[in-house]
Amino acid sequence: MRIRALVVEEKDAPFTEQEIDLGEPGRGEALVRIVASGVCHTDAITRAGDMPMPFPAVLGHEGAGIVEKVGDGVTLVAPGDRVIIGWPACGECRNCLDGQPRYCLRTGEALVSGRRFKGELKGTTAYSRDGNPINGHFFGQSSFATHSIVSADALVKVGADVPLELLGPLACGLGTGAGAILNEARPRLGDSVLVVGVGAVGLAAIMAARNSGVTKIIAADIHDSRLTLAEQFGATHTINSGTNDLVEGVRKITGSTVDYALDCTGVIPVIEQMAETVGMLGTLVLIGGAPANARFSLDHLRTLWGKRVMGVLGGGGRSGQLIPALVDLYRQGRFPFDRLVRYYPMRDIEQALEDSKSGEVVKPILRMTDS
Repeated sequence: MRIRALVVEEKDAPFTEQEIDLGEPGRGEALVRIVASGVCHTDAITRAGDMPMPFPAVLGHEGAGIVEKVGDGVTLVAPGDRVIIGWPACGECRNCLDGQPRYCLRTGEALVSGRRFKGELKGTTAYSRDGNPINGHFFGQSSFATHSIVSADALVKVGADVPLELLGPLACGLGTGAGAILNEARPRLGDSVLVVGVGAVGLAAIMAARNSGVTKIIAADIHDSRLTLAEQFGATHTINSGTNDLVEGVRKITGSTVDYALDCTGVIPVIEQMAETVGMLGTLVLIGGAPANARFSLDHLRTLWGKRVMGVLGGGGRSGQLIPALVDLYRQGRFPFDRLVRYYPMRDIEQALEDSKSGEVVKPILRMTDS
């Protein structure tokens, strides 16, 4: 079938709206009509070459839509189902079988190979142009398009009482921040949490911490406007780390260090400074995506004394567990992420990326029917 998609021809090239061809869903797959897709920092850094996705490519990985067709063997979803597209996983490796599909041993292949990574069509792409293949299946979805071929087992069904166009970011950016708290860090009653970088991921972490027993939620950023927003979403304290020393600021608030420090920036000097805000048996949690081949260093002795470093991919856990829980929290008014969103037509993706980079908008979402 003919679809419209945003194609990146080569590294650093613009997104261009084009008509391309999409194949039929194979065994275990579904054809989803994309209603909307969130725009994430990962899309920008992938275009810049910091993720090994081959070009030309269709990106996008925070999609939500409606199932239009299913391939052989699919029983969990049916045409007409409203769905959020979760992360793909092989379902067979030790981590998948251990209930940790976010850490599937084939995650790299599943996310950025540009091809199907499992099943009878492994190594092929459903996307083509003038008879020539185009790389797709980005994060298992390539949702910067009007339609997508996805693994049916990655889909999460949602009810009709929540706006479908709002929900795609729960699959990655917002789910990553919230899941880092709820699935991975799991702070205890009375713990303290520092969140550095309060964009969409950081604000999601703050909202999640507000739903836990944490009693000190410290937000740090270089923009006062973001810190004001963080207070509205649950931060008990804020630090402008552009004009104040982060370590000293934490010491003034807690009297020493924090139990958990979550980096949502991916900025190496920031990460190294954050490590000093975490004390004995505290945990440095890495969430933000850094440039390719980035490295950071820690003081060995202070790390040896029980300091922990944790990397979190996509919020951990399972899509089928995390996403419905966040939808329920949204319904209850306890995860009001709709206040972070601004919608754009598909053709305005470059403006959406620029507004996100400048801080004018926290979470851009592309509507695929407005173009």
